[in-house]
Amino acid sequence: MTTGVLIVDDDELIRVGLRAIIDAQPDLRVLAEAADGAEVPPLVARHRPDVVLMDVRMPGIDGIQATRHLLATSATPPRVLVVTTFANDEYVYEALRAGASGFLLKRARPAEVVEAVRVVAAGESLLFPAAIRQLVGAYGPAGGDRLCAARLTEREAEVLRLMTTGRSNPEIAAHLVVGLETVKTHVGNVLAKLGVRDRTQAVIAAYESGFVTPSG
Repeated sequence: MTTGVLIVDDDELIRVGLRAIIDAQPDLRVLAEAADGAEVPPLVARHRPDVVLMDVRMPGIDGIQATRHLLATSATPPRVLVVTTFANDEYVYEALRAGASGFLLKRARPAEVVEAVRVVAAGESLLFPAAIRQLVGAYGPAGGDRLCAARLTEREAEVLRLMTTGRSNPEIAAHLVVGLETVKTHVGNVLAKLGVRDRTQAVIAAYESGFVTPSG
């Protein structure tokens, strides 16, 4: 199965570089490119990519606005992987809160780009958990109550805590000594109860509610 990718960046050199990296992989394929966030909705509707590589800072419609609009208007939105120059950037945090599944540095090595696209497409592990923890510590509001309202079971709370460490579903299954399908069920329940789309937003909710803290 091939993972389709849409590249969105106002810098043509970045688009060309990302396309070369992605198209070199047998399981990945660039379906289209865009230079502005305004071009994203029609391209997503036409090409139905699995992952959108979205520059977080663009003139016109930036990555935050484009991500928010895409997830609000598409019935089956793709995963969004925001691309940024700086890791510790409030724009990146706001993009993650808007629904992006992860972020990638523009200076990332080709192997890191490929791995990030695959991880986000699969949705079964958290991309760069330590960096997300730092972003929440720097920019995240405190005192959210989604965890209290969600009424997670003890096991679901344990699974969420392990998700914040970056463990994948198979790693959580091994840690808890349970089956993989059981873990997938728990993860699905956590996402549904928190009202979020993927584990990145679940982890952010866990930090913002004080369920876990950026300092550990």
